[in-house]
Amino acid sequence: MSDLRTTALHERHAALGASFTDFGGWSMPVRYTSDLAEHRAVRTAAGLFDISHMAEFIIEGPDASAVLDYALAGRFSAMPIGKAKYSLLLAETGGIIDDVIVYRLADERYLVISNAGNRVAVASALAERAGRFTVEVADVTDDYCLIAVQGPAARTILDATEGIADLGAPLDGLKYYAAVDASFGGAPLLIARTGYTGEDGYELLVPNARADALWAALTAAGAPLGLVPAGLAARDTLRLEAGMPLYGHELSLDIAPTQAGLGRVVAADKDDFVGRAGLASARAADAPVLVGLVADGKRAGRAGYAILDGDERVGEITSGALSPTLGHPIAMAFVAPSVSEPGTELSIDVRGVRIPATVTALPFYKRNAQ
Repeated sequence: MSDLRTTALHERHAALGASFTDFGGWSMPVRYTSDLAEHRAVRTAAGLFDISHMAEFIIEGPDASAVLDYALAGRFSAMPIGKAKYSLLLAETGGIIDDVIVYRLADERYLVISNAGNRVAVASALAERAGRFTVEVADVTDDYCLIAVQGPAARTILDATEGIADLGAPLDGLKYYAAVDASFGGAPLLIARTGYTGEDGYELLVPNARADALWAALTAAGAPLGLVPAGLAARDTLRLEAGMPLYGHELSLDIAPTQAGLGRVVAADKDDFVGRAGLASARAADAPVLVGLVADGKRAGRAGYAILDGDERVGEITSGALSPTLGHPIAMAFVAPSVSEPGTELSIDVRGVRIPATVTALPFYKRNAQ
């Protein structure tokens, strides 16, 4: 892994006994102790994640809103300062280059966070689409760490964390998909109420130089409440239970937003945006659509496993696991529209053994309102 990039927290992860994996060209902790223990900690207390492999871009200038309205599928010109929005970066064909989260930091300043593996593609697309606008696009990925605190105890932990100061607004008033400026150790800190686990939680953007101290402060505040460091393996089963797509599995250049259940993300009434013409083109009526599948027993289908209707192959799993929270196999899969209705009985080919499975609406797991 000598050629892999490392985050500013790498040495701390190694000291904690983390096992590492290559994720988007980064050496990232996949687990510290046990996938199951880390998953359950997030559902019952809280988990601490290093997600600094994600890519960050600042979009700034008089046309910042206009360029994002044009470059992405959503509408940002009407988004209030301090709010965040999930969106899609589309190709001209209407396929998905990446899914992103956009934060409006000021009237003419936005933060766009994309997936690690798509950093180059996103940087290229944003730069090209900004060409005719008065705006600057800056890739600031290498300057920051992104740390996530996820779970029902997340806010209590942040409230107790020493060194977080200068909050622009109280955390108890911060809504989901909103962000607030703060500071930590004299450095700027952005606290966003966002996440990728299906639990309440926060993502904290901090300069690299203060990341290790922030991790230590969060750990000290959270240890009495059950906070544990958590790796990518737990993050993957958490997001699967929550029905959240992963690029390269449920999203790709060959998948249109409507196929992945993301038609709502597209502001189709905008005058112009990249991908509009491709989305308007007729797509095959039998184009596969994303569904959830649940099964009994302990044998879970994995990405690439075939979905059968009788003897006919009607789809393929994109993500699957034995759900730690629910105790039975779950999967997301693209299947033919004719077998996509909830309650439809199908089967999964698990290494030559047919496992009965039932189509279900996503998500598989939804936290209690807080």
